[in-house]
Amino acid sequence: MILNLDKNFKPFASEQEIAFQSFTFSGGEPHIKIDSNFDVNQEVTITHRLNSFNDFGLLILAVDALKRMNVKVINAFIPYFPAARQDRLMIAGEPLSVKVYADIINSLQLNKVTVFDPHSEVTPALLNNVEVIYNYEFISKVLKVIGQNIKLISPDGGALKKIYKVSEYIGGIDVVECSKSRDVKTGKLSGFKVYDDDLKGMDCLIVDDICDGGGTFIGLAEELKNKNAGKLYLAVSHGIFNKGFNEMNTIFERIFTTNSFKDFDEAKVEMIKIEL
Repeated sequence: MILNLDKNFKPFASEQEIAFQSFTFSGGEPHIKIDSNFDVNQEVTITHRLNSFNDFGLLILAVDALKRMNVKVINAFIPYFPAARQDRLMIAGEPLSVKVYADIINSLQLNKVTVFDPHSEVTPALLNNVEVIYNYEFISKVLKVIGQNIKLISPDGGALKKIYKVSEYIGGIDVVECSKSRDVKTGKLSGFKVYDDDLKGMDCLIVDDICDGGGTFIGLAEELKNKNAGKLYLAVSHGIFNKGFNEMNTIFERIFTTNSFKDFDEAKVEMIKIEL
């Protein structure tokens, strides 16, 4: 049985859904009422896209409601795990945000928690009973569209290990390492480097887990062109795109993402749905 808290996100298409109603009280608190017309002896998986703390709250409330209905086995599928980028302390006075979220999830004592392409190894290390879905199939689907005569681009050292695993999975496509500098106080990016002297007109696919504002990819694209790159493509597992697509559409032939965070309807963006 599946409880899809976001009615536009249905990754388990073949599973029977549990009906519910949800709303937000005037004081700002989320609320849920789950239809009791199902067999509570069955395993239930809750799915949700967490775009806000209220979304997170609705997930927690849904778990509590199911437990009070005597559902014994409860799983959660949280494709974009919140605060996964806040996985280290950079400045005194900041929280270790990913651990805060993980501790709350762990307190629910779920049978299984599934996440998609976590930002780093910290998230799965903090979660109990975790199952990780890697980005291998996502990138394989991207390559079916643009072809494999391409170089995979790692935007920074943090992504490099993951991209080599992708390359291995799909048969050994060349990987180019890149780097950048970030001011931890301001977040400003600079010093983009591509560790290849001449890309010789080869098309390039930048692969990463998250695109927020897009500054990393815009800065990197300029340096790739300086190294004679051909067509540029971008594939990110979790598309936030808070600054829109105007500038990136002038740089990239095509942008690929999934529906892990939200849906997109943009001419040069191809959204590949997560289907389990």
